Amino acid sequence: MTEKTIPLLPCRTELLQSVVDFYAALGFETTHLQKSPYAYAVVERGAVEIQLYGLKDYDPSTSHASCYVLTEDVDGLYAAFRSGLKATYGRIPARGLPRIGPLKDMSYGVRQFLTTDPTGNTIRVGQTIDDDSPEDLADAAPKDVFARTLHMADLFADSKQDFPGAARIIDRVLKLKDEQPTPAQRLQLLVLRGDLAQRMGDAEGARGCLETAGSVQLAAEEEALARDALARLEELRG
Repeated sequence: MTEKTIPLLPCRTELLQSVVDFYAALGFETTHLQKSPYAYAVVERGAVEIQLYGLKDYDPSTSHASCYVLTEDVDGLYAAFRSGLKATYGRIPARGLPRIGPLKDMSYGVRQFLTTDPTGNTIRVGQTIDDDSPEDLADAAPKDVFARTLHMADLFADSKQDFPGAARIIDRVLKLKDEQPTPAQRLQLLVLRGDLAQRMGDAEGARGCLETAGSVQLAAEEEALARDALARLEELRG
């Protein structure tokens, strides 16, 4: 017998239709939708099934509900999700609700992105890029000060949505005098800092960080290491 786990995620009752529409933008099919005697919906995309139940007084801004989707083609899903969101909303939402974050290689052996629906549920989509499982590597924070900073800032920014906290972590290491990041690390730090500034509404700060990031000179092998940051830089500057 093959078992299957189906996440049940909360939803503010009056937002149910907008949440279903969001998942439709991601390529999910609505296989069940009811508003009475209680709000409930089922959305499916291939083998992935998510069920949503309504709560009258649910507050999306305080939601910690999430689920993890493992895939063998995270880049393909990321492109498909972004395309669907742009077609539905006329833009790719990067902050607020709903939103989709950047795609990047995480220090714990997973290439992933996060997307959050209109009622605050976060769907983490990842692909294992290490022989160990994500669970085995989750606590294996890097030892290098700059790699560790990127690791912690990513967690604060994407998992906790604590943009000021993530910005403080980066600002602290960029002021170091006795240690310096590699060019690839400097680019990654500056791009993430510029991204955070944009999300916090600091257009001038974002512009400065992104311009500085654009001036970082990378060798060919460093460009490969920083490919996600370079793609994000192009997107943010555009």
